[in-house]
Amino acid sequence: MSNSLSESIMLPQRKLIVSMQEIDLTKNKGDIFENFVFILFVQESRGSAGGRGGGSGMRKISRIEGYRIFPNGDELIYDTNDESNIQNFEIPYSAVAMDILLPTGEVYVVQGIIEPDLIRAYLDIVSKEKNN
Repeated sequence: MSNSLSESIMLPQRKLIVSMQEIDLTKNKGDIFENFVFILFVQESRGSAGGRGGGSGMRKISRIEGYRIFPNGDELIYDTNDESNIQNFEIPYSAVAMDILLPTGEVYVVQGIIEPDLIRAYLDIVSKEKNN
């Protein structure tokens, strides 16, 4: 497990990023700001390709981390590698290149999607798991 969202984002492992809105991790935001980001770590199956051309291969998610971003930083709100929990999460197949503004101000490009409805569904799953 990483200590921060920016560390997880920069891990040299394939991942899909799903966020409520654009990701800005600089701490100089004056306005009230909150965002939620989930990182779906991809375990590539044999024969899978980045674009899965012709439908070959498939994405299998091996781990999910969820973060809440607020004006002064971020906090890990969810972390699982339990397959029975992971199967509850919808995998976004329409992810594209997405810019993330790191705390240093550097732009880092990831594969991701801004999808508020999906984030709300993820937060609902997290809430239900915590209540069980």
